[in-house]
Amino acid sequence: MTAAVVAVVFPDGSLAMRVREELAGVFADEPFAEAFGARGPAGLSPGVLALVTVLQFAENLTDRQAAEAVRERLSWKYALGLELTDTGFDFTVLARFRARLVEHGMERLVFDRLLEHCRGKGLVGAGGKQRTDSTHVISAVRDLNRLELAGESVRAVLEALAGAAPSWLAGRFGAERVAEWELRYAARVDSWRLPSSKTKRDRLAEVYGQDAFVLLRAVREPDAPAWLREVEPVELLRRIFVQTYHVICDARGREVVRKREADSDGVPPGQLRLASPYDADARWSAKGDELFWCGYKVHLTETCDNDTDGAGGTDSTAPAAAGAPNLITDVATTASTAPDVTATAAIQHRLAERQVKPGEHYLDSGYPSADLVTDAARDGITMITPLLGDHSRQAREAEDFDKAAFRIDWNTRQVTCPEGSTSTGWYPVQQHGRDAIVIAFAGGDCRPCPSRERCTAAVRGNRMLTLRPREVHEHVTAARAEQKSDTWQAKYALRAGVEGTINQALDVTGIRRARYRGLPKVTLQHAFSATAINIIRLDAHWASRQPHRTRRSWTSRLSRLVYQLAA
Repeated sequence: MTAAVVAVVFPDGSLAMRVREELAGVFADEPFAEAFGARGPAGLSPGVLALVTVLQFAENLTDRQAAEAVRERLSWKYALGLELTDTGFDFTVLARFRARLVEHGMERLVFDRLLEHCRGKGLVGAGGKQRTDSTHVISAVRDLNRLELAGESVRAVLEALAGAAPSWLAGRFGAERVAEWELRYAARVDSWRLPSSKTKRDRLAEVYGQDAFVLLRAVREPDAPAWLREVEPVELLRRIFVQTYHVICDARGREVVRKREADSDGVPPGQLRLASPYDADARWSAKGDELFWCGYKVHLTETCDNDTDGAGGTDSTAPAAAGAPNLITDVATTASTAPDVTATAAIQHRLAERQVKPGEHYLDSGYPSADLVTDAARDGITMITPLLGDHSRQAREAEDFDKAAFRIDWNTRQVTCPEGSTSTGWYPVQQHGRDAIVIAFAGGDCRPCPSRERCTAAVRGNRMLTLRPREVHEHVTAARAEQKSDTWQAKYALRAGVEGTINQALDVTGIRRARYRGLPKVTLQHAFSATAINIIRLDAHWASRQPHRTRRSWTSRLSRLVYQLAA
């Protein structure tokens, strides 16, 4: 009955209907078997819940709206194989389903299965062109300053202990102390105005610190239940206390809690500093002088074989079928403080594992390094990306002698300077965990040299060079020379198309704002967002192949006026 009604109501089909007809095998139950027990009462189909989640992200719906769509929409009932009278399920089922996927490490399962299906259909393959870019993701927690963070962290612990160990909390501190805390921490710290006076704010910070110190000491006493130390808010309070306060002894030998000052006492680096007691993975980060956010970063990689290239044509050697849509082949969620360059190798490794390794990988200047470009070329991937130039003092001055002015003889391990002097030292070393070569010139040659001021300003008077190993040095030198050409610049223009994919993911799925807390759940969100974008693009591809019913075309009033004037 559902199929008969839908055929009449949607004669041209819909996205949900075409997903069922084209991708039924992707949303099977078997891949989820490890996350769902074989015993107990029958539950909802995990394949159905996965499809509901994808459709939910394709329309940027909340859990309540998605559950209502299952009950109300004919096309969704058809896609899910439900009867017209099916009442669906409670919206909380979707949250429990996501939690189970995260618990069993299945955040990317649906995305990977869809990618495998597309690879089998020839819509994506290895050896083509792909491009990658990242964007910031705002966390699902409130922005707190240091004072608010200290108070809210204590409040989070008290709420957790009041729910998990109320008898211990009341017995350990007494009714009077608990009532005092209730007055101070019943409401969120950011829900009321903080004191405007610096003296009062400092006093409030001391009170928060003293309360935190008392709680942390109490849960670590020998007679306290051991499991209290494993409660997540307690551990987060400990870390936030360390980064916000330090304990000193006064003249009487008493322990005093004092707030840390960034200038005198120091604070943890950004990648370690907690920003919320409710999300242990969110971090504050900055990009440039204008963008500051607390959250994460997401990297999207997509195919671009059928895009118009920089020369104005299309690639006739693309491994995917002609006319295939650009599909997202990898999605990676990282901490906001992680530089883009740290994600490059992992992205290429996952692409190779899924047999969609690109022949050309287009990236911006934040992703490459000399070693990454060399290693990728060794693996058959050409990274089309601008390598940063030499930023030494000599390179900034046009008339000075930078590294390019020296002639290197790798066989004899000697370097000749522009004035004809040869190096006297060739020392293989390790710098920052990487192989390097330090080249030294004799002070007797450098000090009387007429070009010394253009070469070095070292106090000891002789020039020193640091080179990378031969393969890396030659590869980087050739790449930097090539990227100055107009042909390379026109080719690199293909990378800009990934910005449109990021905008589509933002507009359709809200990818730039985290729905959930914690890196694993945000990773799941981004995997489903990328799956939804792929399904939307596949639907446009499928719809373009199907004949449509003839409809009466609408003509604008302005066009009709032009036709009348022409007559």
